[in-house]
Amino acid sequence: MTTTTKAVGAPLARIEGPEKVSGRARYAAEYPVDGVAHGWIVPSPVPRGRLTAVVADPTGDTMAVLWHGNAPSLAAVDDPELAVLQSDRISYRGQPIALVVADTLEAARRAAQVLHLEIEAEEHETVLRADHPGVYEPETVNPGYPAATVHGDVETALATADVTVDVTYSTPALHNNPMEPHATIARWDGDDLTLYDSNQHPSGVAATVGEIFGVDRVHVITEHVGGGFGSKGTARPNAVLAALAARVTGRPVKVVLPRQAMFSMVGHRTPTLQRVRLAAGRDGTLSGIDHQAYSQTSRLYEFAEQTAVVTRHMYAAPHRRTGHHLLRLDMPTPRWMRAPGEAPGMLALECAIDELAEKLGMDPIELRIRNEPSAEPESGVAFTSRHYVECLRRGAERFGWSGRDPRPARRREGDWWIGTGVAGATYPTMAQPSTARVRALPDGTFEVAIGATDLGTGARTILVQIAADALDVAPERVRIRIGDSTLPRASVAGGSSGSASWGWAVTGACRSLRDTGRDEVTFDSTELVQRQETEGRHAYGAHFAEVRVDAVTGEVRVSRLFGMYAAGRILNARTARGQFLGGMIMGMGMALHEEGVLDPAMGEWVNHDLAGYHVPVHADVESIEAAWLDETDDRINPMGSKGIGEIGIVGSPAAIVNAVWHATGIRIRDLPVRLDKILDGLPAS
Repeated sequence: MTTTTKAVGAPLARIEGPEKVSGRARYAAEYPVDGVAHGWIVPSPVPRGRLTAVVADPTGDTMAVLWHGNAPSLAAVDDPELAVLQSDRISYRGQPIALVVADTLEAARRAAQVLHLEIEAEEHETVLRADHPGVYEPETVNPGYPAATVHGDVETALATADVTVDVTYSTPALHNNPMEPHATIARWDGDDLTLYDSNQHPSGVAATVGEIFGVDRVHVITEHVGGGFGSKGTARPNAVLAALAARVTGRPVKVVLPRQAMFSMVGHRTPTLQRVRLAAGRDGTLSGIDHQAYSQTSRLYEFAEQTAVVTRHMYAAPHRRTGHHLLRLDMPTPRWMRAPGEAPGMLALECAIDELAEKLGMDPIELRIRNEPSAEPESGVAFTSRHYVECLRRGAERFGWSGRDPRPARRREGDWWIGTGVAGATYPTMAQPSTARVRALPDGTFEVAIGATDLGTGARTILVQIAADALDVAPERVRIRIGDSTLPRASVAGGSSGSASWGWAVTGACRSLRDTGRDEVTFDSTELVQRQETEGRHAYGAHFAEVRVDAVTGEVRVSRLFGMYAAGRILNARTARGQFLGGMIMGMGMALHEEGVLDPAMGEWVNHDLAGYHVPVHADVESIEAAWLDETDDRINPMGSKGIGEIGIVGSPAAIVNAVWHATGIRIRDLPVRLDKILDGLPAS
């Protein structure tokens, strides 16, 4: 078994591409299931209170109207949001409080619209404030970091520093909004439950739903997923409601969330308030860093985003403090969203670093280089590899940074002020235990099976490439099976850990089969992964942005966006580029477009659709490119790869915001950068 070329690294086209462009690929709501009924979720119209009664139209064409007054009991699990229709308590506007089931979608929706709800509304609070008396410090933040760290004496460092920065940045609620909404078809066969469900972790969803219904055999099929960005990482209420309705009615039931529901019951990125204080000498050397982050969670469930954790890893300073503060509100629970914590945290840190460079009259790239640590700044653990400075230098060369006037509002072309900005990027490199099976088939091909999920990232293709090299055969001889909870258990598609985790298991299985000559091998990476040190393992990058700001209207356009990354061995050049660019564009949306607009009186995001919630489109993306260093980190995993799914959004918003300042001299510290925040401060022509 020999092959003349290596598959890993090559720009292999997506193996499922023809299925997708031809419409043959099936998503959760598209599986043909005989006799399927349709469920329509009834959301709470108030943010806090008690549901006391539900009265359905007696003339309506419905099979069932389920609410806490008649729904079967469910077993409790760690996530109380999955205890649907189990209590009279209402904890946020949009919470599922009833489900209507009918033969057709139209009948279910109509019956839900005319359902009479008797609710005792209560006073509510929905606005995040750092000075709220209910603010508290959690014990830990996701996914288990200490909420606060202190090293040295930050206050003394600030009091004695030559130059200080004390700034507060805020980010609004952001919403995942994958193209495919959350959807489930549930079918019972005795005590066997089958779920066709859009999620990022089929085995995890199967285990959770099985626990809720007290059954052992739950089969979750997740063949194709139309995006998730973290919102589909765990079981969501739609899966539980579909299974509940199917059990009550004896029919398969389909539940598909409308776009508006994607803003309430599936999670979002929490708003943040972040105070960053920096202390430095005249030469730019940092002596102190203090980063305090405030975010919100729901009354139902504590979700503590790790906003300030990124500051613990980025720059050297002897005196350091980071902290996280939470406020429980009558709002939906925030959840995972691409680079949770790192994306908003790096915005505040990298903009504050830029403000320090301005005060020092120093080039912002040089300032970052001067504060490069030789090891983890807080733990002292050595980095497995860290090429941040090289990303800054080589990225600056590619971008054309040389000769940049550090002063703002110095370059104008016609009606446009032109500016450039830079920001750093980092994301932890993680691997999670997974299991893979490989079989040698009689026709000379190999079947690789693992319960992983492809969200549209190209995971299928990458796993074929990894398997081909480990088996030492051409990719055409490898067949891949994923997206099914009955396959060997895989970790969640999240945390930029998918390829590293699944690839480790696939590599182990394939190498064992090749070396032993056996026809079938199953490999579990758990022991190897658990032996790994978790500190000192990160991907890095540098973002560069050029913007132009209309001198009359304040309109901001991103002319150029460039990212240079050090992300280990790149497994597929084509899919990697797509991941980097996708993250960068999402970062552009965070900087300029995206904002959950809250109506405090109603406890609702008023722009809860894609007409009012603005995301970047093709016309917003003018010139965007990504490149990477030739880096392989063999201490990370057998492939030498690091995660790339999230680092593209980490830092790119800060580069754009810093470029807006360079163009106009205006510091926008409250995202997104809207023209109404710019107009009054525009420089004179």
